[in-house]
Amino acid sequence: MMSQPDETSGAAPNPSGLEAEVRALRDELAFLRQHRMFVIYQSVWRILLFRFAVGMAVGLGTVIGATVLLSLIIWSLSQIEFLPIIGEWSAQIAQEIEAAIGGGGGGN
Repeated sequence: MMSQPDETSGAAPNPSGLEAEVRALRDELAFLRQHRMFVIYQSVWRILLFRFAVGMAVGLGTVIGATVLLSLIIWSLSQIEFLPIIGEWSAQIAQEIEAAIGGGGGGN
């Protein structure tokens, strides 16, 4: 035998309570629309410009970080000369870098 649904839980909310909830939602949406994020994102061009600037910053940070990290790794490897394999390899890398820097000056 199936039980009957409870009238208190399945009943529609009181219309005056519903109006109060809708009013509260309107107030909350008005508050959120004043938030900085919504003010910025109200224009497609602003979104595109903002995303472009973020992409440029991430790209620049990646390039600078990789440059610093690789230069530190190569410098530290060039300091290791007591290990035969790594020492020769790092010395060869250091010589190639010095040749590229010295030879790429452009005929001064």
